[in-house]
Amino acid sequence: MRTTRLAAGGIAALLGAVAVPVCAQDIGAPVSLSDGVTVDPLLAARVRYETVDQARQPDPAQALTVRARIGAELKAAGFSLLAESEGTLALADDYNDTLPGNGVEPFPTVADPESFELNRLQVSYFRDGAGITLGRQRIVLDNARFVGNVGWRQNEQTFDAVRGQARFGPVAIDGSYAMSQRTVFGSDSPNAHYDGDFVLLNAGFDLAAVDAKAFAYLLDYDERVGFSSQTYGVLVTAAIDWPRLGKLDLLASHAVQSDYGTNPVAYQAEYWNAQLSLGLAGFTVTAGYEELGSDRGRAAFQTPLATLHAFNGWADLFLTTPANGLRDRYAGIARSLPFLPGFKAELIYHEFDSDVGGIDYGREWDAALAFRLGAVNLLAKYAHYDAGGFGSDTEKLWLQAEVAF
Repeated sequence: MRTTRLAAGGIAALLGAVAVPVCAQDIGAPVSLSDGVTVDPLLAARVRYETVDQARQPDPAQALTVRARIGAELKAAGFSLLAESEGTLALADDYNDTLPGNGVEPFPTVADPESFELNRLQVSYFRDGAGITLGRQRIVLDNARFVGNVGWRQNEQTFDAVRGQARFGPVAIDGSYAMSQRTVFGSDSPNAHYDGDFVLLNAGFDLAAVDAKAFAYLLDYDERVGFSSQTYGVLVTAAIDWPRLGKLDLLASHAVQSDYGTNPVAYQAEYWNAQLSLGLAGFTVTAGYEELGSDRGRAAFQTPLATLHAFNGWADLFLTTPANGLRDRYAGIARSLPFLPGFKAELIYHEFDSDVGGIDYGREWDAALAFRLGAVNLLAKYAHYDAGGFGSDTEKLWLQAEVAF
């Protein structure tokens, strides 16, 4: 990849450019074309500086990228037509962007290559809480642990799919068939998309304090055959308000995964997740345990459609579950301030071990500070992974500004 430098004045100018839309507060307002016919502009921009310092790599990575999305949604009588493009530009690019055409890089990976593509193109019809969406679309199910849009990366993950949704009182049903997973690796990558037959089924009920879901995800890849799997599971969340103690949020999930379709390896592995969060006086304390099991080290539980960055540490050492599985014990504390919109300070600790074999993988500290200035969301974020029996010591730092209308 070419090497460029951006002076401090250039960074300031770029941040200023991202903030420009704030002056036009009605830029994202729907435009009425006639009775019942509107056009909604879709505009978003994000600039991010990311640095990665990793043992066994001769030089740290430094990436300054800007991502822009522009599109529109036409709505009329329950129908909608949405089109959106997405482009990512690297302004400082001392990093391995995952594109093979750039040769051997002396830098760690930052998976934000330059790219320009059609992010979404979909038509849908909804009436009385039920409808269908056809085309390239964003699909995020539940907490995105199994199916998500990988919104953290500059290039969003979407799907070429048909999706049906319906709600009958507290009961919700969601089913999709996708034939292509459009990945975060960009339009010029040989891994720009993974094709296959993907069936995503999700159903449950939402009561006052409890939300329960059952799901089945059947993934049959054409070429990425090691990730072909069938997963069946449940997810239960509950929210309890205690006048003197505060707000208690509970999460429990269990799933069983086995080989499916073209996968040449016969295996079965289990998934467990239990989490408790207590919110009191602006603080939220969280503790949890997540396990992605292994079948005797032969194969492990995988979630290839997930928003993986949100789980198992922000340093992203476990985007693919090791063959011996993963056990993640974590605890964190977060602080919000009602008088500062968008403010959140967060600190999280992870302890990582294998599911089989008794391997101490390592430990990680993550920290983040977010706040909002007008329509601009600002974020500073840090991850430090201390390697044990897996990977190598890794430090990551992000500085980010984002607007969306």
